[in-house]
Amino acid sequence: MNIQEIVKQIHSAKKEGIKEVYLVACGGSLVDMYASKYLLESEARELRVGFYTSNEFVHALPKALGESSVTIVCSHGGNTPESVEAARLARAHGSTTITLTHNEQANLIQHADHNILYMWGAESNVKNNPMAIILHITFEILHATEGFEHHDKVLEGLERINGIIEKAKVFVADRAKAFAERYEHEDLFYVMSSGASYGHAYGFSICSLMEMQWINASAIHSGEYFHGPFEVTDKETPYILLVNEGRTRALDERALKFLNTYAEKVEVIDSKELGISTIDDTVVEYFNPILFYSILDVYRTELSNIRQHPLETRRYMGKVAY
Repeated sequence: MNIQEIVKQIHSAKKEGIKEVYLVACGGSLVDMYASKYLLESEARELRVGFYTSNEFVHALPKALGESSVTIVCSHGGNTPESVEAARLARAHGSTTITLTHNEQANLIQHADHNILYMWGAESNVKNNPMAIILHITFEILHATEGFEHHDKVLEGLERINGIIEKAKVFVADRAKAFAERYEHEDLFYVMSSGASYGHAYGFSICSLMEMQWINASAIHSGEYFHGPFEVTDKETPYILLVNEGRTRALDERALKFLNTYAEKVEVIDSKELGISTIDDTVVEYFNPILFYSILDVYRTELSNIRQHPLETRRYMGKVAY
């Protein structure tokens, strides 16, 4: 069953329609949901959206959760206890659950009304990876409940984004190597962006740098940079700035202008330069983070190689009780 059919079936089965969408996951899987949160907050007139890390959803269950809700829960391995419990609770309270995992034996699937087993790995088309799938689901829910006039442009974007990414990977290959050589010994990064991509600035900080490289990092929203964080800007601290195409580009460009004046260690990754503008400008902003995820994967791979710190290395995760 495809995504459009899943959403159509859910929408038609609900007496009062879909009124709430809850996006629930942990870590990188939650990061994959941020673009969908931004989409619904931007475009929905009546549809409510909740964005929860799984354990907070479990311990602070939203009172609106019920028959009119759709809860989307994602877990790559499908056995993250907090996410499994979140799906169980959502379903127990009457919500329809859509789960996503890469593991066909996942415990998460036991609590799914609809499960999507997604593709993963270097050879997979990104439209079949969780960030794009969840974005597609939320676009379809929005279109089913309120209508979305640029729905066809979304479908076109989903078909185009993989080709854009493949070209962009080649384009940044030498830059990524130079980045790794320059910043091999740094112990702190600030990662900035805005709009739908702020979630990936956060994700690259907590997952790629902190979890996978044991490097201190913090995400800063480009719009918040001038309301406190810019005071630590100097010529010694590295910044990674993800410049979006779309409505919030002005926020990123304002931050870049300041960084170019007062900082020296600035890595700029501009989605416009990487070719994302071939996606229609009415929906392009929602595709920025899909592009940034794949391009920053090139960067983190080069950094891990030069630091001789494999991305899979862990000190605590899956090794001690927590």
